[in-house]
Amino acid sequence: MKTITVYGPGCMKCQKAEEIVKQAVEAAGVQATVAKVSDVQQMVAAGVMSTPAVAVDGVIKLSGRIPTAEEVRGWLAGV
Repeated sequence: MKTITVYGPGCMKCQKAEEIVKQAVEAAGVQATVAKVSDVQQMVAAGVMSTPAVAVDGVIKLSGRIPTAEEVRGWLAGV
């Protein structure tokens, strides 16, 4: 099972990123846990310098913009 973490303080872009990730996971039918981290210290510890950011299994895949559903599906497929 994959773990996807969405990093952001709770702004509209961060909320949209989380929504897209959750929809993509559901549409792909894969088992994945989606977590939201809004604590600044946790974001810095993870290496996040701009938000929103998305990590899959602890690896930052995107930072500073909202992902597309296609990007998220690619990450879930291991591409």
